[in-house]
Amino acid sequence: MRQRAESDAKTYGYYLHPDPDFLKDLLEGLKRNEERYGYPSCPCRLASGNFDYDRDILCPCDYRDPDVAEFGACYCALYIRKDVYEGKSPLTPVPERRPLEKQLRAYGAPAEAVGKPSGEAAAPTATVSAVSEVPKKLWYCKQCGYVVFREDPPYICPVCKAKREMFAEVKIGTHFFG
Repeated sequence: MRQRAESDAKTYGYYLHPDPDFLKDLLEGLKRNEERYGYPSCPCRLASGNFDYDRDILCPCDYRDPDVAEFGACYCALYIRKDVYEGKSPLTPVPERRPLEKQLRAYGAPAEAVGKPSGEAAAPTATVSAVSEVPKKLWYCKQCGYVVFREDPPYICPVCKAKREMFAEVKIGTHFFG
């Protein structure tokens, strides 16, 4: 797990958290989640156990690059910028970017509760995860051509680092030539 994280950090110009005990805890959390779910979900977020629901929090998560760019570290502080690593900038808390709807799936909240202020949850019914399958779409990066099949486009293209706005949906349909 450490080799994978170090390789990814090096590839993207990041550093791993400098505190060896904290880093060890994060890497153990990733390992535990991979053993539990079959994929390395972010150790600082609750995963649903459904790969389709958790695609955005597979480490490194979709939110890492914008978090590191804006705050100097990802949400769990596994990956950090050089200035933070060197102590030139403070390590500050990173707000959660993951949409509330996706968070609630992991908790099995009622579908009607999504978007409701606290205290206004609907009567318990079917959970978000049981209501419907994740509607997957085909997305491509208009800058480099990277293609991905998932619910939403990534925040940052993993190939060319283009922003989410550079992704376009490819409509899937039947088309016959002849």
